[in-house]
Amino acid sequence: MGIEIMKKIGFVTLGCKVNIYESNALKNELIKKGYEVGEPTPFCDAYIINTCSVTNMADAKSRRMIHRLAKLNPDAVLCVMGCYSQTNKEALELDGVDILVGNGNKLDILPMLEDKLLDKTIEKKIELLDIFNHREYEPLEVTTYDHTRAFVKIEDGCENFCTYCIIPYARGPVRSKPADEVINEIKRIVNEGYLEVVLAGIHTGRYQDQSTNLSSLIQRILTEIPRLERLRLSSIEINEVDDDFIKLMSNSKILADHLHLPLQSGSDAVLEKMERKYNTDFFLKKIEKIRSVRTDISITTDVIVGFPYETEEEFIASVEFIKKVNFSKLHVFPYSMRKGTKACSFPQIQESIKKERTGKLISLSKELEADYAKKFIGSVVEVIIEQIFDDTYMVGHSSNYLQIYIAKNETYLKKNVLVKIEKILHQQLYGVLIEK
Repeated sequence: MGIEIMKKIGFVTLGCKVNIYESNALKNELIKKGYEVGEPTPFCDAYIINTCSVTNMADAKSRRMIHRLAKLNPDAVLCVMGCYSQTNKEALELDGVDILVGNGNKLDILPMLEDKLLDKTIEKKIELLDIFNHREYEPLEVTTYDHTRAFVKIEDGCENFCTYCIIPYARGPVRSKPADEVINEIKRIVNEGYLEVVLAGIHTGRYQDQSTNLSSLIQRILTEIPRLERLRLSSIEINEVDDDFIKLMSNSKILADHLHLPLQSGSDAVLEKMERKYNTDFFLKKIEKIRSVRTDISITTDVIVGFPYETEEEFIASVEFIKKVNFSKLHVFPYSMRKGTKACSFPQIQESIKKERTGKLISLSKELEADYAKKFIGSVVEVIIEQIFDDTYMVGHSSNYLQIYIAKNETYLKKNVLVKIEKILHQQLYGVLIEK
């Protein structure tokens, strides 16, 4: 049962929703073993940092967190895992790090931690997999969740090798959770009262378990778990939205009215240099096909600004294409040079130009978001109430991911309710409950 005297473990998670899922799975395992898990304090016996490496800024944040916790309590065991560990050999030499693992074997950190807590004279423990040859899906599963929305990791790894991206080097090849395990996990989640499930992965659209791809997995979920009220995808590539998936969207209201479809650039010349697997014509035609079955769907996206070689004309073309698609929100990222990727050797854009272009796209995103939200004033939508806000309002999300505030009534907390959207105030939607 682990160590008999309860030990306190401070946990820090950086980065994506897959990291959050993996951290929560490890927290669940630690709690089962009798540990107390929470925020890092000077009184913790150990710290675990699940790191991110998607950008240079993420690397820097990971390093800062390692240094901060090493100083917070030098006697605590410091465990570092995740993408920064996997892609930065210098992490091996950082002061204060006692245990270091990468990706694909995060569960190994638990026995290593117990050994180190029992005997701190043990040498630094390091276990970095050869991630490129790692083909097994690590059986992580979360049993408790922080919100009414439960994330289920179904896939790990990416093999796209876009020229700007470090993630294939950090996460390795595509591995998928067996479909039966996904179904059983979601059944348990629904039986525990959760109303919404989000399918997450590093490259979710590449899910494949024998003959089961993502569309057929979703079909099984919708068929075999009738009590599930909402199913959402964290992200999917445009070229993986197949006809079967669009048919599911046409036939099932359970599948959320929101898709996050990474664009990265609206310039064909830039997309080609990024080695993305589509062009703008393909992207737009697929969007039109999606909207033919979901007229008011929310489509959000990622855009990289200031990619190497990006000219002013190419940036303007990207802006115009974004307007043409009419996304409901943009996630804007200034290009970050990642050592080891192809684009690292490309001619780089000046930081001042990146900053200027980033600002323009952030402003555009705010306009698009406001325009999309305004369309729903006066509409009645289903909202899953997630939490009490400021002791005055309840807040939740609709199927198309609108965040809506409603006057507080705790009777409806964690329930799926009808809400009439009445107004926008300070860029936030407010509505009133409608009896079903």
